[in-house]
Amino acid sequence: MNDDVTIADELLATCWTTAGDAAPSQEDQRSPVPLRERIEAAAAAGFTGFGVLALDLAVAEREHGLSGIRAMLADNGLVHLELEGLPDWWSVGPGRAGSDELRRFMLTAAEGLGARHLKVTPDTSGAPWDAGHWAAEFAKLAAQAADAGARLGIEFLPWSNIPTARDALRLVEDAGHPAGGIVIDVWHVERAGTPAAELSKLPVHRIVGVELNDADPEAVGTLFEDTVDRRRYCGEGSFDLAGIVTALRAAGWAGPWGVEILSTEHRRRDVRQAAEHAAATARRLLEDTAVDR
Repeated sequence: MNDDVTIADELLATCWTTAGDAAPSQEDQRSPVPLRERIEAAAAAGFTGFGVLALDLAVAEREHGLSGIRAMLADNGLVHLELEGLPDWWSVGPGRAGSDELRRFMLTAAEGLGARHLKVTPDTSGAPWDAGHWAAEFAKLAAQAADAGARLGIEFLPWSNIPTARDALRLVEDAGHPAGGIVIDVWHVERAGTPAAELSKLPVHRIVGVELNDADPEAVGTLFEDTVDRRRYCGEGSFDLAGIVTALRAAGWAGPWGVEILSTEHRRRDVRQAAEHAAATARRLLEDTAVDR
């Protein structure tokens, strides 16, 4: 790890970055890599933050207990924890019972592990939705996250009912809870056509997380296929990463910077090699865009 790292340069390995051969497109999204191995790979690469899918956390909790997982994180210098993977959090249908059961586990884990934040995603089904209902449900979940000592961030997706940063911010402001905010994945910023300068105007108290990655100029296949299989490491694609990082710093964002790499190539790598390359390329981006702060 770079001994000169400051909070403004800290990196968080989001869940897919250390998950090995696992992806959101797979029927079983659980990582085949044991949690301890993933944590050690992230630490060896210089990450100080770690993300994990709730399903993977549940597997590890049965083996190690929350206290054992917390010790693993602490022993490896991982101080920022992100939890994700809560489907149907807004639902009033039959899927809500299972979602609520998973919610209870995530909130218990968030408190037991001292999680920094929970991340949720919008609805990609194309079904009709009610903005007022969504704001109320987001506010309820944000309050529960706050009670567990964490924040709640929603990650906008260009093919969902919350397609842009502006839409996500509107939802969060309508919800009105101070623990609520947005997660900004630069892939979704670029594919939604959002100018980097627009990010500089975001209220920093509503930014819960930022995720760095890169990609080719044009999407191949659907947006979902492109985001899951064809992301690139920072600086190895066409994104205006320097502009985005500069804009977010102007908004007041001071890290940690998430790194989310999802690609067929990345999944084929040994988890330590994958984590190392993800961290090295993201760190180079931050160094190349650094100013006296």
